[in-house]
Amino acid sequence: MDRQYTRIDSVRAVLDAALKAIPDEEKKRCAYVHLYGTGQAAAFLSMKRGGDRATAELAEIAGMLHDYAKYIEGGKEEHADRSARYAQVHLKELGEFSEAEIRLVCNAIAAHSSKDTVGSPFDEVLKDADEMQHYFRNPVEEHYFRHERVQQLLREFGIRA
Repeated sequence: MDRQYTRIDSVRAVLDAALKAIPDEEKKRCAYVHLYGTGQAAAFLSMKRGGDRATAELAEIAGMLHDYAKYIEGGKEEHADRSARYAQVHLKELGEFSEAEIRLVCNAIAAHSSKDTVGSPFDEVLKDADEMQHYFRNPVEEHYFRHERVQQLLREFGIRA
């Protein structure tokens, strides 16, 4: 059976083209690990929390694009809003997403840095996926282990750390 290509593959093509152009190899590696890791974590969390496969697809896309501006343009300042604007442009250009889907993804990206503010369930999936990827990339590092969202995720998964 041939592999099925999906909208995630279309987004990956756009993202990969941008990431491959990053001249600093360490920054490029970090970008791939964090963006794709957050995407996979978001898809997992979405389904674990009762979302269907279509919602998990959008969660993965939000995760893949959530820090786009930080890695492509640089700088953490307002990177969530800048990444949301990039996502909006790219998703519209692909022509595969409805306005409602683009709005859902972009709103979550714009809100992902506001970890102390509770948003929609979809927004919370992305925030938690971002924290999850940071923590599980190095589970012995204390910095992320101490974050309340990480502690909540560990309890949600029944993990004693």
